[in-house]
Amino acid sequence: MKSKSLIESFNYAVNGIIYALKTERNMRIHFVVAIVVIFLSLFFDFTKLELLMLFMTITFVFMAEMFNTAIERTIDLITDEYHQLAKIAKDVAAGGVLIAAINAVVVGYLLFFDRLNPYTNLVLFKLRNSSIHLTFVALALVILLTIIFKTIFFRGRGTPFQGGIVSGHAAVSFCIATIIAFIANNMLVSTLAFFMAILVGESRVEGKIHSLFEVIVGALLGIIVGVLVFQIIG
Repeated sequence: MKSKSLIESFNYAVNGIIYALKTERNMRIHFVVAIVVIFLSLFFDFTKLELLMLFMTITFVFMAEMFNTAIERTIDLITDEYHQLAKIAKDVAAGGVLIAAINAVVVGYLLFFDRLNPYTNLVLFKLRNSSIHLTFVALALVILLTIIFKTIFFRGRGTPFQGGIVSGHAAVSFCIATIIAFIANNMLVSTLAFFMAILVGESRVEGKIHSLFEVIVGALLGIIVGVLVFQIIG
């Protein structure tokens, strides 16, 4: 079926992510581990190359798990009887996930082992001069948490991108506004940033995509993550 619009294409993709999260225990574990690892990266002075390796590794694990799920469902659609070739296909797909997971463990070991030495605790203070890193991590956490909340509370109303207990647009926009407020340290700039975030939230309500409550929940999520990352951690 050909997508009628770009937003529908995104909706199909997000539907796939949410289905995998709801039905696959390993996918939920991967998401939790990803959030923990991204949060821990705040405490270490990673270079851009190391951050790239970290996020690529997380992405590969997600992709492998979702390909595995897609292969399993396709085989189940074709036959519900035991067949040696079907077993081989599922085993090979599961093997791909295992390889991606082992790679993630190796990368995590190489990135975190030396930094977990007690004598390197002072790297925490370096975060004060790393607003780019903090911004990237805060947005990543907001997006991941939004997907998780949509997965948990989605009840079939609307689509993952258009509806749900949390407004993703509001969460991201208010997180960005909070980040701007911390970085700019200017009342006018901060006010304008939050005004734009409010307009984003208002547009979701006016478009009847989200209720006022869902927008408020998204706004609170974005603000809380932004404050936690920049004020408490940074």
